[in-house]
Amino acid sequence: MGVMADTPLISADELRHGLAGVTVLDVRYRMGGPPGLDEYLAGHVPSAAYVDLEVELSDPPADPVDERGRHPLPSSERFIDAMQRAGVDLDASVVVYDDWQGRAAARAWWLLRHHGHRDVRVLDGGWAAWLAAGGESEAGRHEPRRGTFHGSPGAMPVVAADDVLDVPVLVDARAPERYRGEVEPVDPVAGRIPGAVSVDTGRNLDNHGRFRAAGELRALYAGVGVTAGTDVAAYCGSGVTATHDILALEVCGIPAALYAASWSGWVADPQRPVERG
Repeated sequence: MGVMADTPLISADELRHGLAGVTVLDVRYRMGGPPGLDEYLAGHVPSAAYVDLEVELSDPPADPVDERGRHPLPSSERFIDAMQRAGVDLDASVVVYDDWQGRAAARAWWLLRHHGHRDVRVLDGGWAAWLAAGGESEAGRHEPRRGTFHGSPGAMPVVAADDVLDVPVLVDARAPERYRGEVEPVDPVAGRIPGAVSVDTGRNLDNHGRFRAAGELRALYAGVGVTAGTDVAAYCGSGVTATHDILALEVCGIPAALYAASWSGWVADPQRPVERG
C-alpha cells in the first residue's frame, strides 16, 4: 500500500499479502446486532485493534434533540486519542473493516481522511470477505503500542445546516421508505430534507456485499444528477452511513461533502422544512 492509493478500497487478498505493513482497525458495529467488541474478541484480523463507533468515533449527543445529530462527530481530542491508542501513525497505511457492509468502516475512513491521514482504505466486503479469502482469525484483544497520529479536521468537505438547502445535489443515504417519509423507526419526524435525492447505501453494493465497480457507481449516481464537477453532499439518519455514499463517490473520483448532523440534526429544529412522498 502507498500514500494516495488510486482507490479507497482494498480486497481481502490484497490485505492478506500486505498485512505486515498496515495498521488494521476493526470497527464492527450493527444497529440491533451483537456488540461489536464481543464479536471482535471472538475473532478478528490478526493485529487489528478494536475501535468503538459509539464511544470513539462519535461524541455523546447532548440530549435527544441535539442539532449535531444522534452520532455527533467526535471532538478532535477524542478521535486522535482513540487513533493513537489503536496504534495509528500519520505516515503508516491504515485499513478499516466491519461486518456491516462497510457502513461503520466508512465512518472511520472519513474521519481519518478528514483529519489529514492520506493512506486509508476500507476492506471491501469486510469481515466476511476476509474469512472467505482464507484470512486467519485471532481471538482476544490486541494491545498495540501507542501511535503517533495527529492532525486537525478540515481535509474532507462538510456542509452546515444553514447551507444544506443550497447544495446542488443532496443525497439521502437512508432506506427508500424513510426517504419518502412512509416510516421513521428512529427519529421523531418522518420525511427528508427538501430537494434531496435517494441513493440508499445498499445500492452501492453488489450481491456479495462488496462495492460495485467504479463504472457502475458512476452510472448509479449519474441517475440522480451527480457527475464529475457536481457539487454534492450526503446525509443519512444520524451521520454515520452517509459516509458510505461518500466512499462510493470517492471510488468514482467524485468528492462529496458530509452533512454530519443529518436527518436527526435537521429535525431537531422544528422550524426547518420537511418534504415527503
